[in-house]
Amino acid sequence: MGEQMQQIVLKQYCEGPPQLDDFELVSRDVPIPNEGQFRVRHVWNSVDPGTRSRLSGGDSYAAALPLGKPIDGFSVGMVDASEHDKFPIGTKVFCAGGWRTHTIQNGKGFIGVVPDSVPLPLSLWIGVLGVPGLTAWFGLKSVARFQAGDRVLVTSAAGPVGATAGQLAKAGGAEQVVGIAGSDTKCQWLVEEAGFDQAINYKSVPDLDAAISEAMPDGVDLLFDNVGNAMVNRVLPKMRLNGRICISGQVADYNLTPEETPGIVNTKPFITHRVLMQGLVVFDFAREFPTALNEMATLIGKGELKLKEERFEGLEKMPEAFCGLFRGENFGRRVVQVGPET
Repeated sequence: MGEQMQQIVLKQYCEGPPQLDDFELVSRDVPIPNEGQFRVRHVWNSVDPGTRSRLSGGDSYAAALPLGKPIDGFSVGMVDASEHDKFPIGTKVFCAGGWRTHTIQNGKGFIGVVPDSVPLPLSLWIGVLGVPGLTAWFGLKSVARFQAGDRVLVTSAAGPVGATAGQLAKAGGAEQVVGIAGSDTKCQWLVEEAGFDQAINYKSVPDLDAAISEAMPDGVDLLFDNVGNAMVNRVLPKMRLNGRICISGQVADYNLTPEETPGIVNTKPFITHRVLMQGLVVFDFAREFPTALNEMATLIGKGELKLKEERFEGLEKMPEAFCGLFRGENFGRRVVQVGPET
């Protein structure tokens, strides 16, 4: 038996919130790269709420994951075997590696070299400098068409996407940025560290509608939503003229069947206030990734873009880290170390 790698596969389709029994840890021989390929030894893997949409057996914006296949995710690591001229051994890369310790890549798709000139923690390249940060960047700037002076409301604001979006809005000259989160600790961090003007704990306020109206009496120019239909329906009557809504995620709806998913009925503002609503798949903007990453890395280096990470140790902890996302346990980006950094 040769050197072994580990991976987490889908054991059974998820019904409702994902459970530990839905996943299985398996081992296999470490793959050998062919000509034009290279092998990445993962150091950090991510768990992403959007992965849930592929785990019920039905197609979403991506095809359903077959049983027995490794779970999708993003990874950052080092090339430890190579038959590819542009990715020699020792190169640090971020990629769509999945929940495993090693992966074979060919240099195509979502992959990039971690620049040695940017002395930041390696895990950030699957966090603020990965898909979450890029989603915030393009969701805010390209999809929601953010403008200086906007009044911005961000839901799931203490998560990596929401926190980044709110901070980018403040850095861009927003008139007001308000976040909605699920604990007093998260709300305190958003205001005191991330620079939000206000934060609302949706779990403790007696009337969330009234709390939003009180925090934003002049209305909302831009809703950056990571929660789902019920939240959008709640905020629509509060949108200002020519308001924009970015549908970034639907964490409250991922575990629901189509029949259980709330509808959006407050549609009149689409006409009366000329409101626009649009979603995004961040890979549509892949050609522009380098510019966004460079600018966000600069902001981090200056201390102008704050972040939170929750770190787990060992590939076997990935299902636990993932399932906790849907219980609201996470505070910041969840990453799992699956190999040494050296």
